[in-house]
Amino acid sequence: MSTFDFLWQLVANHGGVAEYYKAELARVWAEYSLEEQRIIYCAIRDKLRAGRFVSYNPVKAVRENAPKAKAPQMLSYADYYAKYGTTEPRDGWQMVNPTGQKVVYVKN
Repeated sequence: MSTFDFLWQLVANHGGVAEYYKAELARVWAEYSLEEQRIIYCAIRDKLRAGRFVSYNPVKAVRENAPKAKAPQMLSYADYYAKYGTTEPRDGWQMVNPTGQKVVYVKN
């Protein structure tokens, strides 16, 4: 059984319009990593078990319960140097110059 089959079992009987969205839901579901799918499935399952609202549109339900992307961390050149005592990239930080004028350090 695929992860989509498990999701479909969860949302197919939730509301009366699920079948209409099955193909689109399969496409959207495939865009997520296995870990993201696990998070989404558990969030929807837990909400349904608790009697909390989950959208009757399964595509919307998946998107609303998907993990939110984290914004990258950013340090100014001076702050990075104060923290690390060097300008060399460390601990996943990368030096970037997005404006062509001011160097900053970014960590995703």
